[in-house]
Amino acid sequence: MVKFKQSKLHNERRIIMGKKIIVAGGGHGGIAAGMLLSKRGFDVTVYERHTKDKMGYDWTDIFDKKGWFAVDIPMPEKDKYNLKQDMTFYGPAMETALTQHTEDDKKEIQMERSEIYAHLIAHAEKAGVKFEYEHNIEGPIFYGNRVVGIKTDKGEFYADLVIDACGLNSPVRKAMPATTGIQNNSIEYEQFYIYRAFFNKACEVPEHDKFKVILLPNNELGISWVATEEEHTDVLIGRFRPFDREYAMSQIEMLRKDNPSIGAEIVRGDDFANIPVRQPLGVLVADGYAAIGDSGFMTVPVIGSGIANSLKAAKILADAVSNDTSYSYSAETLWTYQKNFYNQIGAALAPLACVKLLLTRLEGPELDYIFAKGILNADDMTIDADSTSLGAMLGGMSMEDIKIKVSGLVNNKVVLGKVVKMGLQLAKATAVTAAMPQTYNRKAILKWVKAYNACFKH
Repeated sequence: MVKFKQSKLHNERRIIMGKKIIVAGGGHGGIAAGMLLSKRGFDVTVYERHTKDKMGYDWTDIFDKKGWFAVDIPMPEKDKYNLKQDMTFYGPAMETALTQHTEDDKKEIQMERSEIYAHLIAHAEKAGVKFEYEHNIEGPIFYGNRVVGIKTDKGEFYADLVIDACGLNSPVRKAMPATTGIQNNSIEYEQFYIYRAFFNKACEVPEHDKFKVILLPNNELGISWVATEEEHTDVLIGRFRPFDREYAMSQIEMLRKDNPSIGAEIVRGDDFANIPVRQPLGVLVADGYAAIGDSGFMTVPVIGSGIANSLKAAKILADAVSNDTSYSYSAETLWTYQKNFYNQIGAALAPLACVKLLLTRLEGPELDYIFAKGILNADDMTIDADSTSLGAMLGGMSMEDIKIKVSGLVNNKVVLGKVVKMGLQLAKATAVTAAMPQTYNRKAILKWVKAYNACFKH
């Protein structure tokens, strides 16, 4: 965080004409928002720590293709993506299999992250967005409590608005004052630690078993997956605690016993990452500042997918900025972005964070019981591109299905107690989220965000 004298600010602001935008970090939502704003006459520069050809992890991503449409970017060429495979879910005992059955028109797409970035950056550059690579962002520059730029390892850069797309551990968000109401850091069970590698495919597997997801493997909080694809076997180890490569390899060795398609050679990937798995950031804006993507915790909490939501948020943010005819980009004028994001996306995501918390409270045998008794079934596990809310997931439930779930729960008091706790937490989170102030009032917002954050304690 950098503060400076008014004279320096005055000199810097002489070149700022009210439409100068900095995108801090090369997150998908930030680049997309910058592209839309550049099309509308704004001067946009993205500052990114990596080189252009090293952005993103060496793996594939799964997301809703409607994210492209939200920012007026056409679908990539057909050879650049595939439809996501249906997953088969197991509890730790590996006794009950729940296989998704998503129709092709509702399936998410799967793309190489490098191809996602290539497609997005090409359209952003065409729109006039400038990219400054190999800039390690150190924090925001403040004038009073207003963000007026960023400091990188290569200097200080000033703008009328900073869009924070630095990700989960954003140094910009972490420096925001408490008076803004912006939560600086995530807490326990709000981020997920991942190791992912692609191994040579040692053998073929049956079609129904090509994408296996094991929940609470070895009774640990997390997941493991094995996705046997055409040319390799994709293995992911994910936990709610940090771990090292030695631990990851030990887990993969255990997976090999029941998954012979995992070869001995790592052909790509071999990367660690952290992703948010929590409710959206309670306050997304401040004077001269707006958070987007992982900086704003916009992933779907139960699955960690966030690209589509980030792209959709980009359109909402670009509209809010464009409609600020005062060019002040204050917390008050940017509140339109906050309001519309929550109304369109955030309010549906927040309750899912309560479902995620339920999963973190379950013991392995309890989850196996839930699988075996039909409390969770294949339909419940079919989270397609449109299932980004609890309502969407529960909407198709039949009376017979409800009877099965209730019967299973009442016969296991421990599981029932945890589900009831989740239900009460979910009801409170839904009510508090819906009560978010629709107009900006700092005192009211600080009171609301305190209540909002309290809804999601483990």
